[in-house]
Amino acid sequence: MACPQAARPTDAARRRRPALGLSAGLSFALGIGLLASVPARAETLPAAPAPTMSAPAQTAEALDQSLSPECRVPGSKLYTLAKLKAVKAALKEKRPVRVLSIGSSSAGLGAASSYPVKLENALESALPDVQIDVEARSLPGEVASGAGERLRTIVAEVEPDLVVWQVGTNDALARVDIDSFAEALDESVKWVMSHDIDIVLIDPVFTASLAEDDYYNRMVRTVQEVARREAVPLVHRYAAMRYLSTRSTDEAHMLGRRFRLNDLGLRCMAEHATRAITLSLLQSDPAKPEADPDRTGTATRPATGRESSDAVPRGN
Repeated sequence: MACPQAARPTDAARRRRPALGLSAGLSFALGIGLLASVPARAETLPAAPAPTMSAPAQTAEALDQSLSPECRVPGSKLYTLAKLKAVKAALKEKRPVRVLSIGSSSAGLGAASSYPVKLENALESALPDVQIDVEARSLPGEVASGAGERLRTIVAEVEPDLVVWQVGTNDALARVDIDSFAEALDESVKWVMSHDIDIVLIDPVFTASLAEDDYYNRMVRTVQEVARREAVPLVHRYAAMRYLSTRSTDEAHMLGRRFRLNDLGLRCMAEHATRAITLSLLQSDPAKPEADPDRTGTATRPATGRESSDAVPRGN
């Protein structure tokens, strides 16, 4: 379904470089190595960690060994998975996957050390036979104050297969009304999905100064709840950074000034987002409904998982 704000580009414009060949089946995109590296407790919807819980000193859950040593966290603190239909379609069509990266860390694609370049490199490493094109746009301001509208304009211009959205930090720092934020974020996610575009959310950054702040933690939970309600993948940046902060005596190893991640923090976020994306691609499609012999001309309707979306448990 075409975005209403802008005409779709031609096939020639979308396929600037030929994609490399892909083998049959889902493993054509991910490879045997990725399948073998899935952690034993890969978490799927609807589970979500509570941001206010302190990271335990010891855990029985193994660290995700596919990540760089400095970025390794347990899978339950890293992602919540969901299907990525548009990306799968691009892979099956053997065409480049267009990724739109938006958020406070998405400006400056030209710099080799920037987050978008790190994200593109991480995705290309995880999907070696796939052409990945990452386009980055900054999204200043708060979602609750109009950034959602600017997001729609950007998406209409870029026409991506996947949007990776760092969201919530600006709204949390501005202390916006959480209900207004939740409504605006929900509407934006639904709009993106309604145009057959996948979306991955990345929740706010962790900082020790706000670790016990009830409002900030409620904002993190709100992003989690929207992701669960709309069944989209979520990168638990807050929980991952909190876990990593326990492995260092100084939080500055991940976070720079004014809630901006430093070079290591950006690299870890790119790896974490890539892990959530590639594992989400392994989520199986629902089986086709079978005809009900007791009903003429009808078929069993598959469950969508949305019926119980209002029953969202909150973290402590």
